[in-house]
Amino acid sequence: MSDEAGQRRWPAWVYGVGDDPDPRFSLANERTFLAWIRTGLAFVTAGLGISALAHFAPATGARFIAAAVVLLCCGVLCGVTGLTRWARNERSMRLGVALARPSVLPMLTVILLLIAGLAAFALLS
Repeated sequence: MSDEAGQRRWPAWVYGVGDDPDPRFSLANERTFLAWIRTGLAFVTAGLGISALAHFAPATGARFIAAAVVLLCCGVLCGVTGLTRWARNERSMRLGVALARPSVLPMLTVILLLIAGLAAFALLS
């Protein structure tokens, strides 16, 4: 599908089907995507910060590195999830079908709660 200027819209599997939805819905979908990206960046930043702490506490460095790796993986997962959710939702709106349910949210919530619980335990002990 091409826009008014005759340029192809990418990705074609999203924009190549259906009709353009109300721009408000597409923009809301884009804002949600950006929120996923911001959350992913926050996870990455926290992971990098914790990995930097490992240099100052060599005795507990392995725990810091493990926490940093988990946070970095969560950041990557948020980025990938944001992109796939944006594309699936945009395609669903174009086709006029129900939006897909969030499948990664429960897993990210459990991981975040585990990290917060472990951090609280580490601070209190």
